[in-house]
Amino acid sequence: MSPPVIVTGAAGFIGMHLAERLLARGERVIGADDFNAYYDTALKAARAARLEANPDFRMVRLDIAEAEAFEGLVRESGAVRVVHLAAQAGVRYSIENPFAYERSNLAGHLSVMEACRRQPGFQHLVYASSSSVYGDRPQGGAGFCEDDAAAEPVSLYAATKRACELMSFAYAKLYGFPQTGLRFFTVYGPWGRPDMAYFSFTQKILAGEPIEVFGQGQMARDFTYIDDIVDGVVGALDRPPERGGNRILNIGDSAPVGLMEMISVLEDALGRQATKVFRPMQPGDVTQTYADISRLQTLTGYQPRVSLSEGLPRFVRWYREFYG
Repeated sequence: MSPPVIVTGAAGFIGMHLAERLLARGERVIGADDFNAYYDTALKAARAARLEANPDFRMVRLDIAEAEAFEGLVRESGAVRVVHLAAQAGVRYSIENPFAYERSNLAGHLSVMEACRRQPGFQHLVYASSSSVYGDRPQGGAGFCEDDAAAEPVSLYAATKRACELMSFAYAKLYGFPQTGLRFFTVYGPWGRPDMAYFSFTQKILAGEPIEVFGQGQMARDFTYIDDIVDGVVGALDRPPERGGNRILNIGDSAPVGLMEMISVLEDALGRQATKVFRPMQPGDVTQTYADISRLQTLTGYQPRVSLSEGLPRFVRWYREFYG
């Protein structure tokens, strides 16, 4: 029997969907999550309950920044593959709560790498980075490429994600174990995160409350459906780089959509019009995200399949079923 895969942040949005995909193909999965209160813990508990219905899944309540505890989990499980998705997310939240990012993102990433490098026969660490590392770019032009400079982040969240990439380069060179950093672009879909715009807009539109549209509605995002994201994560996990490699890959839809277009698709799916209050850009926000996904495509055959006009109605159906 092959060792289990450890997925950190397994009670999170991407983590739950990834764990389900791995279980569906016959893997055993151990989830690690601290169920923090950054957003609704009942949603996290419901995700965990879905996973725990499968006998091949085990959830461990654990703060990954607790290095000894996480190393103990890796050692006792015999895991030689880890997908590290746990992090303190949110650009705007990082303005108000900076030290949460130091612990979850920096200490957490270091803890995971230390456990992996000490594990005999370790094969591959895949970890979540972010499109935010690219900083702010004017709209238009080509997509962000992995070789583009990522030296001027505009939020602490982005800075911690770039720091994690650099830490991984050092550990790959020092200790040899293969790593892949995935720069996620805006991920959406059922079981998503309540702090994301499409989710909070849905809540407010259904409640008859106005929505705040930042950047005067001029921003654009490379919205990427969760099933497409999981395709890319699994494809990368199954194809580790050479020993000593820390490979960076974009994972997105490669088709930016304007914020106002996203709202229009959401209004159609909900059958209601939003009352919009336009606001200037928030500190830490970027104008546009746009992924060049050619490297991931070449490596894995990755091809996003679900457009926003198909994916957002799927989210709305889930939302109505879950919240009633």
